Amino acid sequence: MSKQHSLDSLFKSFEGMKVLVIGDVMLDEYLWGKVDRISPEAPVPIVAIEKRESRLGGAANVAINLQALGATPLLCSVIGGDLNGRTFIDIMQQLGMSPDGLVQSADRPTTVKTRVIGNNHQMLRVDEEWLIDINASERKQLLGRIESYIQHDDVDVIIFEDYDKGVLSKSLIEQVVKWSKAKQIPITVDPKKRNFNHYKNVTLFKPNMKELREGMKLDLDKDHLEDVQKAVAKLAHDNNMENILLTLSEKGVMIQTEKENLHLPAHVRTIADVSGAGDTVISVAALCLAARTSGSLLAGLSNLAGGLVCERVGVVPVDKKELLKEAKRLKLS
Repeated sequence: MSKQHSLDSLFKSFEGMKVLVIGDVMLDEYLWGKVDRISPEAPVPIVAIEKRESRLGGAANVAINLQALGATPLLCSVIGGDLNGRTFIDIMQQLGMSPDGLVQSADRPTTVKTRVIGNNHQMLRVDEEWLIDINASERKQLLGRIESYIQHDDVDVIIFEDYDKGVLSKSLIEQVVKWSKAKQIPITVDPKKRNFNHYKNVTLFKPNMKELREGMKLDLDKDHLEDVQKAVAKLAHDNNMENILLTLSEKGVMIQTEKENLHLPAHVRTIADVSGAGDTVISVAALCLAARTSGSLLAGLSNLAGGLVCERVGVVPVDKKELLKEAKRLKLS
């Protein structure tokens, strides 16, 4: 089988996959406008707003990337029972996604990140969020929705998408891992600081360099790859992780599996905005894991996809046709 035919088959296989996405969701609000003068009140630019836009963010952006790649995302999270929460559900339904996995809290607000874009450059971000853990009742409801999907929906792979907003906790993670192991469903993780060391016995762990440093409390330099590889090996050993995919921004990615230990450099790109790139990387990695590709192809495709979305302003999903075209051009295998 040729490399190109193999890639075609791989991308086709994504279409039959169901992916359970668990984690923190948010609304990404955008104010787009032009800047042509400075405020007389303070030395700041004035953005004349021309367009407002609402998009799904956080774990929901992972769901959008999965959908863009042809898979069926099953999203489980907690949102507020507020106007922003209703907007969130409306957008999900417009995109053809089911909101059945969402728990609406009477106490928590829906997380909102508002970005002000002037002349196609992000100038300011304003966050509205509540960072405390969800309460026991909300956790019980969320686990009920997760268990229903795991037991009844033939899930191919699970993604924990952690943004440290309070949805994920040690007890919830351990319970989901227990259920997934019983059903032999692979687990992938896009971690943050708070729960970094609570992810054990997972199939693929995808930190970035900052998260690795903070989680392991090590002063690592991505220019010293040997030290980084040793840290990754220790992380995998101590937490019984089968694969680790470490993103290194402009240095590319590092993949460590039972059979491979590779560093893949980044592709040269015109970077417009890095927002949401990690969501794209974990989406591609999870589908490749479910398809049982090699570590090198998983890392190569994920690395490529993350770079492609950075060429566009704002949080946007990967373009499946563009990704396949680029993967063929670069002869990934």
